[in-house]
Amino acid sequence: MTFEETGLKPEILKAIAEMGFENPTPIQEQTISHLISSTNDLVALAQTGTGKTAAFGLPVINNTSMQIKEVQTLILCPTRELCLQITRDMDKYSKYIPGFKTIPVYGGADITKQIRELRAGGQVVVGTPGRVHDLIRRKMLNISAIRWLILDEADEMLTMGFKEELDAILSTTPKEKQTLLFSATMPTEIASMKSNYLKDAIEISVGKRNAGAENVEHHYYMVQAKDKYETLKRIADNYPDCYAIVFCRTRMETRDVAEQFMADGYNADALHGDLSQAQRDQVMARFRGKQLQMLVATDVAARGLDVTELTHVINYSLPDDHEVYIHRSGRTGRAGKSGISVSIINLKETGRLKQIEKIARKKFERKMVPGGDEICEKQLFHLIDRVQNVEINETQIGKYLPQILEKFEGMSHDDIVKHFVSLEFNQLLDYYKNSRDLNVRAEGPRDSFQRNDRGSDRDRGGDRMSFSKLFINAGKKQNLNASGLIGLINQYSSRRNVEIGKIDIQRKFSFFEVDSNFEKDLVKALNNVVIEGHVINIGKVESTAETQPRERTSFRREGNSGGGGYAGGRREVRREPAFSDRGDRGGDRGDRPRRKRN
Repeated sequence: MTFEETGLKPEILKAIAEMGFENPTPIQEQTISHLISSTNDLVALAQTGTGKTAAFGLPVINNTSMQIKEVQTLILCPTRELCLQITRDMDKYSKYIPGFKTIPVYGGADITKQIRELRAGGQVVVGTPGRVHDLIRRKMLNISAIRWLILDEADEMLTMGFKEELDAILSTTPKEKQTLLFSATMPTEIASMKSNYLKDAIEISVGKRNAGAENVEHHYYMVQAKDKYETLKRIADNYPDCYAIVFCRTRMETRDVAEQFMADGYNADALHGDLSQAQRDQVMARFRGKQLQMLVATDVAARGLDVTELTHVINYSLPDDHEVYIHRSGRTGRAGKSGISVSIINLKETGRLKQIEKIARKKFERKMVPGGDEICEKQLFHLIDRVQNVEINETQIGKYLPQILEKFEGMSHDDIVKHFVSLEFNQLLDYYKNSRDLNVRAEGPRDSFQRNDRGSDRDRGGDRMSFSKLFINAGKKQNLNASGLIGLINQYSSRRNVEIGKIDIQRKFSFFEVDSNFEKDLVKALNNVVIEGHVINIGKVESTAETQPRERTSFRREGNSGGGGYAGGRREVRREPAFSDRGDRGGDRGDRPRRKRN
């Protein structure tokens, strides 16, 4: 099928032809045909990079009435970045339709400006759930007449804690509308939303559910935890032309890795929740423009970053949610290109890697961390290729050529080549001289050191690590997720390498397992910390019933309940990375730290 055969208006066909669109992707083909000809609700399951924005954007523009002044379409998405990306795409698609306007609304920006744009009028509103809900409550956004409601990346919105906002928004929409739900996965909450808010919904699925992209290779390197950063540098050196996102688990880890990476001379920068919105925009613009070669980011910060030419995705830390790996790896190998997803793991993580293999339905290939000789050879021939392919400015170089040849008089061809290579390579050769082998030589099978079924114990050579189960009085309602909980533990624990076992995030409270050696220190450090007005209580679980309500859960408080001598037994702190970095709660979180530039 071609776009002409879908029935789209000539004005839209002209716009997308200028954008280079030729034939619709599978999700576009199925969705466009359905929306143009049917009023049934739709659930579309498709992975990142399959062209979902055009799939719903083109038919919505096609079916919009320019005579109706009210908002006709509401598009909800999880992050500011994705909101702006959808808006840019909609503007491009509607280029030749006079008067068509798409209005973005999102947190972390001036709401008065957004209100002015809404008052001026537009056919489509794209927004994050928090800001949309706020505008509806203020009676500044009227969605009583919408004809289409689109939930883009619905699973991500639920993961980020937007369920209450989504329920509130959906309950105020008219019954006579067409709802489109796009998701990469079909968790229980999505199935419940489909049941409660969609009617006679048709479900389409592109590709295997939760399966990794077909044109992405999956590699892993096994090293000791202390050698992860050195391994990252060697990977970067071994792929001189890589264009990659490096994923870390927490904001703190992202900052540490990025700052060290840049200090070591790599063309990189960081993207995390502690940056102001202006700083985030600047970093993403540089990365999209390929002024940066590598972007170090958290999963939340990278959402909505639409880059189609990534050669690598590097998992500096494996995600806590195995399905997040699918989203990460799906950022490379897009638009028909191939890509590589790389994971840097230690022996403890082999069990988790096998679980991800099962979900992704892909076999991961173990690669050996390259040694100094291999890297230097790769870099040398990369330099030679650049020299061979460089464009020569005959006019400018020609006038200096006699003096240059005079300088080299008496030197042989081989000597000249050696001098140029040495000028470029001496530092690298010195750095990798006598470099050590970083690879872990595992004894026995690949999963000889792994977590057991419940994640409570870990074995290595007969030694067993004991885990304690702890309770914390925060959950999805407080926007706590697994990554945020790990960030909170890292922030307040006495050591950065505390082992964490199973994590269970519930609505108002959560359970997690932690190395018993750090149990008391962690409980003492976290008790009575106040984050966004919420007083943290944490203790050891005595009951094994994980799903009991908080009132019936027995746990023992450790340490000084007086808060370590602070007034009132509480410590007031600014918002820490414990709670989810929600897309509509952006804004300035402090000045970006100064960094050495090379």
